[in-house]
Amino acid sequence: MYIHKKGYGVIATVFSLMVVLIVVIIMLLNAFLENTHWTILAGLIIIGAIVVGWAISFFRVPTSRKINHDENAVVSSADGEIVAIEEMEEKEYFHDKRIQVSVFMSAYDVHVNWFPMDGVVSYVKYHPGKKLFAINPKSSELNERNSVAVKDEKGREVLFRQVAGVMARRIVCNIKEGDKAEVGKEFGMIKFGSRVDFFLPVDADIQVEMGDKVTGQETVLAYLR
Repeated sequence: MYIHKKGYGVIATVFSLMVVLIVVIIMLLNAFLENTHWTILAGLIIIGAIVVGWAISFFRVPTSRKINHDENAVVSSADGEIVAIEEMEEKEYFHDKRIQVSVFMSAYDVHVNWFPMDGVVSYVKYHPGKKLFAINPKSSELNERNSVAVKDEKGREVLFRQVAGVMARRIVCNIKEGDKAEVGKEFGMIKFGSRVDFFLPVDADIQVEMGDKVTGQETVLAYLR
């Protein structure tokens, strides 16, 4: 495991804020109390350490996973929980019926995103938007989001969408149309709370159920026909 380079600045900022906050509180306590309350100081340090530890944990990148290369598989791009499996009309790119499978990432999950299949990036588009809770079904259409489509060598396409949540402050996507997609290879991340929606062909063989916990790079969401 290592810390993602996008997290260095955030972690440094959180650490600095915690140090400043603790120093200010100590100065205020010394100004109004005769004796230093060491239990309060210890509590502040513990809280600060927890906050900094959470920031570090958020930007962790696992390195020990075995990437799933099953033939015809669409592998999860994210860690999290399955919160939607439904047939719907995809209005942005395909303009036809698709099966939507959504993975919700809590603040404690790894937030790096990986390609779900091999192929070529055929579509990338960023959309500014609202900050609804990412678990809300409407967030897929109304929130800040970034859509990516990959077409494999057989001409099959899958659209997947990074959706920012109420805590998210930035969607990171490091690819452009024409780039080579490799299953399990990082293509971006979403900072602080989010979801990833997958829009699959209606004849796809879905392998997950509502409430399932999935692991990026490993869990098969569906098999393409």
